[in-house]
Amino acid sequence: MLYLLIVSFIWAFSFGIIKDNLTGLDPNFVSFARLLTALVIFLPFLRWRNLRLSVILRLMFVGMIQYGLMYITYIFSFRYLQAYQVALFTIFTPLYVTLIHDVLQRKLHHRFLISALLSVAGTAIIVFNTWQQVELRLGFLLIQISNICFAFGQIYYRQLMAGLTQRSDVSVFALLYLGAVLLTGLVSIFTTDYSNMNLQSGQIYALLYLGILASGISFFLWNVGARKTNAGTLAVFNNIKIPLAVTVSLLFFGEEAHLTRLLAGGVVLIIALFMNQERIWFRKKV
Repeated sequence: MLYLLIVSFIWAFSFGIIKDNLTGLDPNFVSFARLLTALVIFLPFLRWRNLRLSVILRLMFVGMIQYGLMYITYIFSFRYLQAYQVALFTIFTPLYVTLIHDVLQRKLHHRFLISALLSVAGTAIIVFNTWQQVELRLGFLLIQISNICFAFGQIYYRQLMAGLTQRSDVSVFALLYLGAVLLTGLVSIFTTDYSNMNLQSGQIYALLYLGILASGISFFLWNVGARKTNAGTLAVFNNIKIPLAVTVSLLFFGEEAHLTRLLAGGVVLIIALFMNQERIWFRKKV
C-alpha cells in the first residue's frame, strides 16, 4: 500500500507541473520526451529472448495506445483546461475500464449505466456556467480519449500477461514504452520545430521529473503495489490521486475554482465510482 501512496503523491504534482512549465511546448514533443526517458530507464531490464514476434508487436501496440496516444491527447488538453480540471476529468477512467470489460464479455449491467449517468451529472455540476466555452468542451473531449486509451491498455495488457506466466512485468515493460516512443516520435517529427527549440532549465527539470518519476518509476511501483494489495485497496488508490491532484493544483499552483460546485460535483462523482467499483468487487467475490 505504501508504493501506491507514493505514486499517488507523485502523480498529484504532475498535473500542475505540466500546466506551469510545459504548455508552451509542442504536446507531441512533451509526450515523446517523457516516454523516451521512461524507455531508457526500463531498457536494461528488457528480456525479449524467446518472445514470439507476435507477442512483441502486441506489447508494443499496447504501449502505442495506453501510453502513446493517451499522452498525446492528455498533454494537449492542458492548452484548454486548468490542471485541476484535467485531474478531475480523469475520474471517468474506471468507468471506461468497466464498459470495455462488459463489452468484451457481451454483458452490460444496469449498475454501470446508473454510474455513468451520475458521473455525467457530477461533471455537469462542476462545469456549470462554463460548459459553453469551446475550450472546456475540447479539453474534456481530449481527456476522454486519453481515458479510453488508458482503460483499453490496462485490459489488453492484463490479457496479454495472463498468457506470459513466466514473464515479469519489468522484463517486458520496455516494449510498451518502445511502441509509445515510436508513435509519439513519429508524430513529433511533423509537429515539433526542433530547429528553433530552446528548452529552459525549468522545462528540462519538468520533463525529467515526468519521464523518470511520473512515468518510469511510478508505473513500475504501481504494478508492484497492485500485486501486494487486495482489489478494494487498489480501487481506492486508483482514484485517490484525483482529490490529491485537485488540492495540489489549487494550493500549490494557485489555480482557482468554484469550491461549492467542485465539492458538490465531487461527491456525486465519488458515489458514481463507488457504485461502479462495488459491482466489480461483488462480481469477483461471487
